[in-house]
Amino acid sequence: MKNRFNWKKLVLSLILDAIGVISFSVPGIGEFQDVIWAPLSAYILMKMYPGQTGKIAGTIEFIEEILPFSDFIPTFTLTFIYTNLFQTRKDARK
Repeated sequence: MKNRFNWKKLVLSLILDAIGVISFSVPGIGEFQDVIWAPLSAYILMKMYPGQTGKIAGTIEFIEEILPFSDFIPTFTLTFIYTNLFQTRKDARK
């Protein structure tokens, strides 16, 4: 059975990562946005990727968003790459 590439999830991941980076471009409201966005983005990430992967990625996302100057890390996209490239290869070897 072939694994279909999920373009919708990739595009959504890129959009959600872009939302996280917006705080860099708007001086003054970035810190406020991070307080709201950190738990929301962690929740969304856990729902997009259920199981242990989602829990770990959600925790990393929360920490990354709440810490200053770390918003540039594309956690959604990295999680997508992990689940679609590395995890798929690991499953194929079994």
